[in-house]
Amino acid sequence: MFRDRADAGRRLAVELARFRNQAPVVLALPRGGVAVAAEIASALGAPLDLVIVRKIGVPFQPELAMGAVAEGPAPTIVRNEDVIAQAQVDEAAFQAVQDREIAEIARRRTRYLGGRAAVDVGGRTAIVVDDGIATGATVRAALRAVRRRKPKRLVLAVPVAPPETISSLFDEADEIVCLEQPLSFGAIGFFYADFRQLSDEDVVRALARAP
Repeated sequence: MFRDRADAGRRLAVELARFRNQAPVVLALPRGGVAVAAEIASALGAPLDLVIVRKIGVPFQPELAMGAVAEGPAPTIVRNEDVIAQAQVDEAAFQAVQDREIAEIARRRTRYLGGRAAVDVGGRTAIVVDDGIATGATVRAALRAVRRRKPKRLVLAVPVAPPETISSLFDEADEIVCLEQPLSFGAIGFFYADFRQLSDEDVVRALARAP
């Protein structure tokens, strides 16, 4: 459906053009969301910032999310209680993984943005962008973290996601713009011709080019 993340970003920018006169702020989930968001920020003449989120993985199966944590003065935690119970993870083990991911969030913000201050979204339209959504745990944490910063309007913009995931996020955002909602999903990468993994250097370069 998409050539690459830049193509997806340009297509999303067309759907988001109506926000251009509202002084929006574009907030990307790194790494993959940055390449999408950079195209949107450029088209809207908007500042580009990050909302850094980390999956809280089950200790013995890190790819299985038992929650997610998003950055902030008080980090926003989303827990997947079903997974926690099924994996029999106790509170101490959950806390240990959570603390490790919070430290990684701080490292990434310094690596990507140095001493650059976060863009104030208070009273503005905040557009949260990723390159796609599977289960929605990390995006949910990101939306809740941005909501706590009191934007006037909170918009989620993604190229592709399963319809049931989008439905589960309706209560988290004021508006959701999703270009494709295939019934048969599989994985995000299936919907891109080029879905190469981005490096920290790719993120830094994209942010350096942004307004």
